[in-house]
Amino acid sequence: MERSDAAESRKNQKGLDPFEKFVELSTKAISRAPFFAVVVAVVVVWAASYPLWPSSTKWELAIHTFGGVLSLLLLVLLENAGRRNTEAMQEKLNVIAEALAALMDSRAADDPDLREAAENLREAVGLEERH
Repeated sequence: MERSDAAESRKNQKGLDPFEKFVELSTKAISRAPFFAVVVAVVVVWAASYPLWPSSTKWELAIHTFGGVLSLLLLVLLENAGRRNTEAMQEKLNVIAEALAALMDSRAADDPDLREAAENLREAVGLEERH
């Protein structure tokens, strides 16, 4: 069975590279309630700091800048985690499909329809990389 580039990369590596480790740790931290509590606390501190700012424009700019930067960083981290999860899931489906096709081939000696179905299944393996 032909393996995807992502599967080959995972096979050749002894583990996650430093960025992938960082993404894993970040994703685990971001998806839990304490992270939400920290973000709420930042917003509360920002709202309470209104009298300390010389102008309301700068006060609003501070939260918009912080929110924009945080949103961009979270987007990049979560997109990376989602892509890797999708690649892993697709590789698992390809392995299952290949095993099923092999089983179908072993039982298809007398059934041409089953052999054709196994061929169609094999053609579908890796389809996501061809489109």
